[in-house]
Amino acid sequence: MAITDAHDLELGIDTFGDVTADASGGMVSHAQVIRNVVEEGVLADQVGIDAITIGEHHRDDFAVSAPDIVLTAIAARTERIRIGSGVTVLSSDDPIRVFQRFATLDAISNGRADVIMGRGSFTESFPLFGYALQDYQTLFEEKLNLYAAVNEGGPVTWQGSTRAPLQNQLVYPIAENGSVRTWVGVGGSPESVVRAANYGYPLMLAIIGGSAERFAPFVELYHRALTQLEKPWQPVGVHSPGYIADTDEQAMEDLWPAYERMFGRIGRERGWGPTTYEHFRQEVEHGALYVGSPETVARKIADTVATLGIQRFDLKYSTGPLPHEKLMRAIELYGTQVMPRVRELLAERVVA
Repeated sequence: MAITDAHDLELGIDTFGDVTADASGGMVSHAQVIRNVVEEGVLADQVGIDAITIGEHHRDDFAVSAPDIVLTAIAARTERIRIGSGVTVLSSDDPIRVFQRFATLDAISNGRADVIMGRGSFTESFPLFGYALQDYQTLFEEKLNLYAAVNEGGPVTWQGSTRAPLQNQLVYPIAENGSVRTWVGVGGSPESVVRAANYGYPLMLAIIGGSAERFAPFVELYHRALTQLEKPWQPVGVHSPGYIADTDEQAMEDLWPAYERMFGRIGRERGWGPTTYEHFRQEVEHGALYVGSPETVARKIADTVATLGIQRFDLKYSTGPLPHEKLMRAIELYGTQVMPRVRELLAERVVA
């Protein structure tokens, strides 16, 4: 696997607007969490982080259901950082409206917008917006096809089973740079990897469990598919959870209660086994949790970047009720210490 040039690497952060705890241990309101996410995005810009993405959810433990609105607030208060969704649940959205919203965000931010399309690992949006779960696959395939047609610019003629056809339809606003920068988020399905390549969109791999090395075949498949489909080269990114504190011990101590609460609930909903500290530690030491001091996290990120040959890494810095103040410190450490160290470590590998 080719080593990524440290100068070409984008290092970002991601949040779902997890509902956090306040100083007394009570839960912060959804409204305040959303305001806090904006402050986190502003800080990320100030400390030099390359990108922030915000995920869409429709349940009580995550405050953000409309990422593009929150991203617009961040765009208005920042100058440099890329802003995007992580992910937009396209299956239960209108692809034309998605394009319009993100083309508008791209205009407001002077070309800094990304949209990461995904099917979503949570299903609450389907009944909420009147879609049947049995149409999960068809909805995503057809809507991505329509979105791609709109994102190419010019009149759109399209027909499918999920909506009325379009005939020479123009869609506004026209994207300033010709199209909106669009990624496809994938959880580990070869079919989804090839689909991203078929549209010529960059690939974002969600690695939330196990070692990153297991995903090397997906990166290889993606680039092979691009070549076979005669598409131009595109970057690959990784999204994984983590948390940074001043020491390894503090990071583990801070994160474990929030991790147990968040994944314990999700596990009960999905029929998983109990969330144990042993599993948590295993993921930190050998799996997909990037937790520890700046040096520890930087080394693990650099290993993942080098192993997979990726061009972007996004750290999901928020986990369950972990307080806003701790998240702000983690963001500061990521921008000021982790990112420079990752690039230094990768540069050393190139020299070696």
